[in-house]
Amino acid sequence: MMTAAVAGQRGLRVVLIDHARRLAEKIRISGGGRCNFTNVGTGPANFLSQNPNFCRSALAAYTPRDFIDLVEKHGIAWHEKHRGQLFCDESSEAIIAMLKRECDMGQVSWRMPCSVEEIAYGDGRFTLRTSQGVLRADQLVLATGGMAIPQLGASDFALGVARQFGLKVVEPRPALVPLTFDAQAWQAFGALSGVALEVTVKAVAAPGAAAAQGGQRSARQHRQEFLEDLLFTHRGLSGPAILQISSYWNPGDAIHIDLAPHQRLATELLAAKQGGRQQLGTVLAGLWPKRLAEQWLAHEGAAGADMGTQRLADVPDRTLRQLAERIHGWSLIPTGTAGYKKAEVMRGGVDTRAIDQKTMQAKAVPGLYFVGEALDVTGWLGGYNFQWAWASGVACGRALLAG
Repeated sequence: MMTAAVAGQRGLRVVLIDHARRLAEKIRISGGGRCNFTNVGTGPANFLSQNPNFCRSALAAYTPRDFIDLVEKHGIAWHEKHRGQLFCDESSEAIIAMLKRECDMGQVSWRMPCSVEEIAYGDGRFTLRTSQGVLRADQLVLATGGMAIPQLGASDFALGVARQFGLKVVEPRPALVPLTFDAQAWQAFGALSGVALEVTVKAVAAPGAAAAQGGQRSARQHRQEFLEDLLFTHRGLSGPAILQISSYWNPGDAIHIDLAPHQRLATELLAAKQGGRQQLGTVLAGLWPKRLAEQWLAHEGAAGADMGTQRLADVPDRTLRQLAERIHGWSLIPTGTAGYKKAEVMRGGVDTRAIDQKTMQAKAVPGLYFVGEALDVTGWLGGYNFQWAWASGVACGRALLAG
């Protein structure tokens, strides 16, 4: 809709094809129904790609302030939450209606619901065989998103078209997604389902992983760390911290979690040891969610006595330091993710090295364009992926040639 509106308002004749029966379902459900439509801090560092500089031009040309101006022009009230995330005061329906009105201003024609059954290319023109007949066009834009949330109609359609025209595709994977663990190994922690706390988390590549992937991980990917909330679930870990790091995690990698990022646990436990006859479990429960403290100490003492009932004064200093070290550096290897059904976005996509960063046009196929999530540009949680959708859509809409 963003691409169509910009192109249509420039005087181009635009037909927008959508296979869904209901418009913009991903916008509708985003942000708890209030649409986290951008992030004021958006910049290239907030995106993951094998071609990390690709997004710079579009993001610089269409900023969060530009989208805010559009929102305010349509009278949509908004507010800022933590870390620069902007939401509608009322419903995400307002953003959908805004984009629809912008398309109407550009006299965009609609084919919806309409499926594309075949795309052919010859003599510089595209021929689309659809469920509503044949369409011919000089320029074709793939703004079909990625594979996340297939129950809303998401698919790999854009990737199939890219391959049809000889473009490379970076392996797609679920991103911004919960991480899962072996059921038997996770059983003890599964009992903590619903417990949440703020942590720092980072992914650590398995030995030799970078070489196996052709050395494609950037230095920024290696050192990426997030301070966010973590949530224990029956199957594994979720919450913003895990969703964020999941975009950087690869099978076989470990994740390292500091479960007490604002504390110096060794110092605090040793100081508390001097203060009286408290049990270790009582002291730790004062620093942590009680259920987590109890379960952690039970797990620590699985091979011996219950550490939670020990008097702090009776626990050797060395044991307290080792306990603090494990809490600050919990390392575990997920077995997988919760998949596209639970993912917010798709990582990977059309290789941007084959795409012009200013126009979104395929370098080897004049008139073929890709925008948004279909490209190998994956944003952090918090409005960044929407801003990429707006910015890449505008870049493309401005670049399309008038016939």
